[in-house]
Parts: sequence; C-alpha cells; structure tokens
Amino acid sequence: MAAPVVLIACDKFKGTLTAAEACAAVAAGLSRCLPEATVVMRPIADGGEGTARVICDALGGEWLTEEVTGPLGDRTAAGWAWLADDATAVIEMSEASGLKLLSAERRNPWRATTAGTGDLMKAAMARGAQRIIVGIGGSATNDGGAGMAHALGYRFFDAAGVELEPVPANLGLIERVEVPDRSGWPRVTAACDVTNPLLGLQGATRVYGPQKGVRLERMEAFEAGLARLADVAEATLGLEVRGRPGSGAAGGLGFGLMAFCGAEVRPGFDLIAEVTELTAAVRAADLVITGEGCLDAQTLHGKGPAGVAALARRYGRPVVAAGGLVDEEARGDLAACFHGLIAAATRETLDAALREPAATLSRAVAAERELFAALMG
Repeated sequence: MAAPVVLIACDKFKGTLTAAEACAAVAAGLSRCLPEATVVMRPIADGGEGTARVICDALGGEWLTEEVTGPLGDRTAAGWAWLADDATAVIEMSEASGLKLLSAERRNPWRATTAGTGDLMKAAMARGAQRIIVGIGGSATNDGGAGMAHALGYRFFDAAGVELEPVPANLGLIERVEVPDRSGWPRVTAACDVTNPLLGLQGATRVYGPQKGVRLERMEAFEAGLARLADVAEATLGLEVRGRPGSGAAGGLGFGLMAFCGAEVRPGFDLIAEVTELTAAVRAADLVITGEGCLDAQTLHGKGPAGVAALARRYGRPVVAAGGLVDEEARGDLAACFHGLIAAATRETLDAALREPAATLSRAVAAERELFAALMG
C-alpha cells in the first residue's frame, strides 16, 4: 500500500510562528503519529504579513533590505523579495508602513504615512521591475495611499498652491494633484484579503481605524480627508475607484494603488495559491492540514485556511485545521468548513503555549493519529 501523502499548508501564527515555521511544527507532530506519511509543505499567506517571504521562498527569490520612511517618518529597514527570472518585486506594506513597527503608545494615524511602501516600490523600479506585487495588510496608516504616491513623484497642493505633506491631517486641504511621468512604470498587483470600499460604514476608517488609534470623535475628520483625496485624485486621473472591492484595504492603500498606479486587486490567497502551485498539491494529497494562530469567525472570511479548505472540498480531500486557539463560539461554523479542528492551547494554557509555540503545536498534532486515520479511511 502506498504511503499516504499529507499536504501541510499553514498560514502564520501571528506573533509566534511564520508560515514556514508553523508548517514545520505540524510536520514534526505528524512524523510522530503518522511516520509512514509522505509530507509536502506549502506555506500560505493572504496578502498580509508573510506574503513576500512565502512567495520568495516558493520561487527561490532573493530577499533584499531597503532603508525606507517608517509610518511616522523615521527611517526603518524593510525587507522585500526580488524574483530575477521575471523581474518581479514582492513587497509587503506592513514591512514599511505596518502597525507592527509601532508600540501602542506611538500610534498616531493622524500623521502616519505609507511613504515607506512607496520607497520600496521606487527601489523595485530602480532595479528594473516589470511587475510589483504589493501585499496590503497590517497597516498603521489611514492616508489613502497618498504617502505612497508622494514617494513615487505625485505632489499635492492646497488652494494657495502650497505643497502639502500628504498625511491624514492635510488630506482635507487638497485642491490639486500633480501627476508624475508614469511612462515605463511596471504593472502593479495589490494582494488583498478584504473587500471593503474606501468610504462609508464598511470603509477603511470606520472598520479598521480604531485598531490603529483613530478615536471616535475624529472619525469624521479622517473620513472627510479620504473623501477629499478621492474627489481630487479621481477628477485629475479620470477614473472612479473608491467603491471598488479592496479600495479600503490597509487604510485606503488599496485605493491609492488603484488610482495612482493603475493596480489590479487580487485576493491574496488566490495569488499565493497560484504562485506555489497549491491546487496541484491539494489534488495529489490524501489529507490536507492547514491552520493559523487563532481559528475563529474571521478565519472563514477571506483568510488562508478557508481558501485551503475550499480547494480541498473542490477535489474531495479531507482537510483539518490546526490553531493555537479555537474560538468556541465559532466552533460550529468552523466544523462545517473543516473535517477536524486541532487546538494547541486553551485560554487557560495559552501563556505556557506561547513560551514554546512550535513544540506545543507539534504535540497537539501528534495526539491526533485516530482523527487522521479516520479521515484517510
């Protein structure tokens, strides 16, 4: 009898394990309970943190570091991937403009900028990029991508003709946008795991602003600034993108990339699946194991594990999800998506688990031989 093939396709366990480390931890546990299995690993991402690394590793790219403008204007080092074979750069905005770069005390969305993301794009252009993939998620910003555009040569002016620093505090003052020469610019793809529009109740400010430090009493000011940016930019460039799915992603960076760079927006998971040939790996597997740090209601809405589960169902493969935690309130909905759920920890044991996340995850997987055997018949 042929050895069973088990595909491990985990996303990052945010704050503890990268996607590759999570896959390796699951594989270590699997080797203890199913030593006869042939293991195939395909780390995944959804457009947020880890996207560039996953693509870089999958395609044998070069990992580069650039000094760029951080979210509050200070200099910071940001990593990005260069795929020389097809002159493609893969950038994560979280590396340059991410919330992870700021402590809770330093968050200041009124002054935060996506300029560093533009710096990375500029560096890619200087290297000769024909395509730039930008993973947009985990932002500290709410500037509609104006900072990114400024780094690429756009200029913003008020009614008196004074050039403005394009941070949220100044967006409401914009009267004119000066467009740079864009001839020869590469094709841009925004990898995005949300579909929110730029404005409104489901827009960038109201949905994601609070986690970045936007206070309730300032919501309208932020919203008005983004609306003004959209009015002037769309009138200048002769397009309308503020209502498109994903335009509200990453504090409106989705809008900025579409408006200022002509970007197409694609679901981050779909892009990763294409690059890593995940579909073929699912079809060749007898069992699929996916996972992320916390399996909850959000898992089912555009996150990587749900994408893996959809592929597995399409080809009739059993799929198990492993998480650091499983939200009990969402367990029923999760059980309808996955054939099995594995929790590495509970709320009570979480602190201990976080001290050795890989070992804890491995032990939890190793204890599930009966589940795996039952699913593979």
